[in-house]
Amino acid sequence: MQEFEESTLIKFATFQDLRKIQQSLDRAGILKEASKSAVGKTVFLSHSSKDKELLPAVIHILESHGARVYVDVNDPGIPAVVSTETAQRLRNAIQRCAKFVLFVTPNSRDSHWIPWELGLADGTNSPKNVALFPSAETATETKWAEQEYLGLYKRILWGNFKGETDHQWLVYDHHRNTAEKLRSWIAD
Repeated sequence: MQEFEESTLIKFATFQDLRKIQQSLDRAGILKEASKSAVGKTVFLSHSSKDKELLPAVIHILESHGARVYVDVNDPGIPAVVSTETAQRLRNAIQRCAKFVLFVTPNSRDSHWIPWELGLADGTNSPKNVALFPSAETATETKWAEQEYLGLYKRILWGNFKGETDHQWLVYDHHRNTAEKLRSWIAD
């Protein structure tokens, strides 16, 4: 962990940032690969179904830092009709993955699944292996953080360490004002 230079911090990636990142990506291919199965995956990516269009950029960022991401969007093993089998499959996937990332946006507060998945990951993987990947329409919008329990977790941000000028993806602990490189957090 290194001291974090908060004055140069970009709080979180905006939707526009994510759209720009995924312009040249094979979005369908990325989603298909991440949805195959949780077997062999290292990061469970929780999200609101309303944010599906932005998932390829988030998956790309995580995977370019060493993650193997599972997302349930097109998983052929998940039943078409939501049931206890759906919940069991998601539970198994969360337990298989060492890390849990919540792609949190203003849409997250309307999800019935996100609080359950986050609570399960917190208890299964421990809070040190849980991080938020916050995003909103503008860099100053904070509606995504209105649920108090989200304040417990580290955040994946674009920023730099104190004394450095190069920005990079970091996992920021806002309680301690420290951060570590995303790649290091994923590998830990």
